[in-house]
Amino acid sequence: MNSLVALIRRELHALWHSPWQLALISYIPILSILCLWWLFSAGLPRQLPVAVVDSDHSQLSRMLTRNLQANPVVAPQNFVDLASAVTAMRQAEVYGIVVLPYGLQRDLITGHSPVIDVRYNSQFLLVGKLLSSQIQLTLGSGLLELAGVKQLLQGVPKSQLKLHLSPVTSQTTALFNRNNNYVGFLVPPVLVALWQLLAMLTFSNSLSRELNSQGSFAADSGIWPRVWAKIAVFTPIMLLHGGFILALLYQYLALPVAGSLGLLILAQLVMLLAVWLLVLLVFFIMRDSARMASFGTALFAPAFAFMGITFPVHEMPLLAQWWRLIMPSSHYVDSHVGIVSYGVGWETIAIQLTSYWGFLFIIPVLLLLSRRIENAAKTESYEQVSEPHLASKNSGADL
Repeated sequence: MNSLVALIRRELHALWHSPWQLALISYIPILSILCLWWLFSAGLPRQLPVAVVDSDHSQLSRMLTRNLQANPVVAPQNFVDLASAVTAMRQAEVYGIVVLPYGLQRDLITGHSPVIDVRYNSQFLLVGKLLSSQIQLTLGSGLLELAGVKQLLQGVPKSQLKLHLSPVTSQTTALFNRNNNYVGFLVPPVLVALWQLLAMLTFSNSLSRELNSQGSFAADSGIWPRVWAKIAVFTPIMLLHGGFILALLYQYLALPVAGSLGLLILAQLVMLLAVWLLVLLVFFIMRDSARMASFGTALFAPAFAFMGITFPVHEMPLLAQWWRLIMPSSHYVDSHVGIVSYGVGWETIAIQLTSYWGFLFIIPVLLLLSRRIENAAKTESYEQVSEPHLASKNSGADL
């Protein structure tokens, strides 16, 4: 116990004298979290530029353009032809195109079915989906007014007008994120992915300090006491940053949360332990600080894409689904969504936490690798001690 306390003090002393490590556990996470929140602070994209090509120049086409202008999400920009609008979309100057064809009003009045060409850039997944729905909704409501006038001219009673225009009506009620707020939808998983990456870098940097210039461990003490000291130091620190994320989102910003924040902290703790296991596995195999940081960054950087927030997990390729299982954040986000949106209790969370069972197979591998590393360190230390002794004997014989 005393040796562990001494190692913890040693770790804190090294932390205090390492500017980069201090930055990783202090202002870098806070600034990164606040910057990412600021990027999405608008909540909902507004005034997205959309190219409008009006080839009809009729009263109806001008009315539809005005309806698009009235939509807070859309900012229509007039283009003379389709080619220039397509060029603008390829250069990311606009996110969508609406083409009002020649003879639009005439065809509608005469009973024909003109085609309004609506295009959007699907590379911007969420923006494209939002624009597609808003443009169709706006154009549909505008055309519905013209259809109502036509029905009245054909003698349809005003009391039956709605039935003729929309014989089947539907109502969509959002159970969660009712305001389509991007802060509540995207920011939590983005911050969790960032938090996981920072935790990996912090733990990797601390482990790298135990290597000598030859990439070997010192043999003065065992590996695991030093590892436990690092876990004891950095787990509470990273949990503080995780708690800061929860406090920012669900206390300061007052985003709706249906369950207990205490369960979220428990889920964060289990996620951190899984991150430590992965980092230790990579470190024991590579024993090189630069390569370990590069490999860990490549492993954890795409964590957000594998969470299943913006793309369904069951539609991912099989390899991507396996990669997702390696990400501790992917397991955590299931608990996060369950607590925040559904208000699940500790029984459900306990079942969800069993999804980490695969990480337990890392433990025996770590024990095997650590034993080999300790034996190699002892052998190297013995050789270093023996060589000066032999040299002194040889010099004595020469005399």
